[in-house]
Amino acid sequence: MTDNNNDLVKEWYRFAMMDLTTAQHLYDTLYPKPLEIICYHCQQAAEKLLKGFLISNNIDAPKTHDLQLLRIMCVDINDQFNDLENVCKELNPYGVQPRYPNEIEVLENDAEKALENVQKMIKFFEAQGIVICP
Repeated sequence: MTDNNNDLVKEWYRFAMMDLTTAQHLYDTLYPKPLEIICYHCQQAAEKLLKGFLISNNIDAPKTHDLQLLRIMCVDINDQFNDLENVCKELNPYGVQPRYPNEIEVLENDAEKALENVQKMIKFFEAQGIVICP
């Protein structure tokens, strides 16, 4: 990976962490909780983590919100990304639908689960030796 590519990967991971931080802040501080937006930011964090991984392996990240497609692309590099199938499946609906009224019903436990799923993905990355935050 070139230095330029390394800088780009760091930016993808930094943006992922900003999405997670935003989701957690919204969950912890606002009432009523903006559940749809919390879930959206969780999906965005996961998407950016996966895209960062692809870029770190010199693969152009496609312009998609489909976490399963991104995960499958990651599996082609490291088959252990199959371990993230359920995480991606649960977060996938939040990539587009929560941005529009009446597209998806989100409950507080859905937001809690979305936050947990991003944490699972981060732990997976760390277990793979992938540095998200230097």
